[in-house]
Amino acid sequence: MPLLSAPHYYYMSINRKLEWFETCLGQYLLEREQNHFDRAVANVFGYHAMQIGFPQYDFLRTNRMPLQFCVSVEKGGKVRAAPDFLPIESNSIDLVLLPHILEFSANPHQILREVHRVLVPEGHAIVCGFNPRSLWGVRGLFASLRDDDYPWQGNFIARPRLKDWLTLLDFEITEDRLCCYAPPFSQEKWLKRFKFMEAAGDRWWRSSGGVYFLTAVKRVHGMRVIKPEWKEVRARRRAMAPVAQTLTGQATEKEPRRAARCKTGTHYKE
Repeated sequence: MPLLSAPHYYYMSINRKLEWFETCLGQYLLEREQNHFDRAVANVFGYHAMQIGFPQYDFLRTNRMPLQFCVSVEKGGKVRAAPDFLPIESNSIDLVLLPHILEFSANPHQILREVHRVLVPEGHAIVCGFNPRSLWGVRGLFASLRDDDYPWQGNFIARPRLKDWLTLLDFEITEDRLCCYAPPFSQEKWLKRFKFMEAAGDRWWRSSGGVYFLTAVKRVHGMRVIKPEWKEVRARRRAMAPVAQTLTGQATEKEPRRAARCKTGTHYKE
């Protein structure tokens, strides 16, 4: 799908995106995503937490870090900036949330590189995206070509592909979950009829959830400097050396043998 050459990284206008989240399907999606973020960020500790995009929704509300902020090209974020060039110091953020940012970006690889740059070692990144291998992905295949048709104009990224991208950046995937198993009906009555699919989705058709969540931890491989152990080797050799023979009355290695001969009454001339 061709990308728009707009200054922001969404295919459609911000107003149309917010209007979609006010629909029954948007509320259905938002409720489940909020529940997952509330659970996922509650026990992530540190000092600085950052959410990229969607300043209208606080996905960090259950996190206990002292400094939380949102970076967005939209109005409402504490920091207004593009996600692929973050004005954030390297190795300074403990937690980063990316709710539906990569699939509506012209350069998702650059965004992940920036996330890796700003995260501290062992920092967490939680990525939320639409699953193309689901009923939601099939719905996107039949979407119209209108620019304001959210979210079906997004470039949905498959989970295995995104995992490969994260692994190449030295991220370790620590959690992989999905939600929104019901078909993306636009009418509330049909969503209620297929509500049973939510309870059975994780057990019977886990990989077909409409939305996935990947939690990745930034790993940094450390180095151990191997120093020469010459002093230790010499010390061990000195400790294992035999007792030197002296003429000052100290014990020598022949004295135990001489004493044993004297007890048996046998004398040898040495």
